[in-house]
Amino acid sequence: MSSDFYTAYILPYSALIIKICRAYTNTQEDFEDYYQEVCLQIWRTREKFRRESEWSTWVYRISLNVCLTLLKKKKNNTQHFASDYLPEEETEDSHAFADENLNVLYDAIRRLSEVDRGVILLYLEEKSYQEIADITGTNANNIGVRINRIKERLKKLLDGKVN
Repeated sequence: MSSDFYTAYILPYSALIIKICRAYTNTQEDFEDYYQEVCLQIWRTREKFRRESEWSTWVYRISLNVCLTLLKKKKNNTQHFASDYLPEEETEDSHAFADENLNVLYDAIRRLSEVDRGVILLYLEEKSYQEIADITGTNANNIGVRINRIKERLKKLLDGKVN
């Protein structure tokens, strides 16, 4: 991967990638593995981008799909990563594991279903219901209901009312 591509097409969206990877990992090591795999897959699939959506939507879809795939592989205990290099360029968000409030929020998000994690992360990125539906492959009419249910579940998790 060229540093020009990374600087132009990945680094501006690194905060988004970091948020998604954090939602699907529990350790810094896993986070770094997921992050590097997402970046590699964005680079590998760059020529498949058809400009039918925003680049940020493409990055989100790749990030979410890679994280879900790696999560399934981890459950099967057969992780495979295409490289073992994490670029030195990082944003402040990548160090957020030291922030207790963020850890509590991400712990609660990790307790949601895999699909609900993706939906709430999109919502937190201020995507419209239609954009969320397009990315997740669902109906925009159901997204609002789903988000309200997710928010209720998160509130209960954060208040300690649900195990």
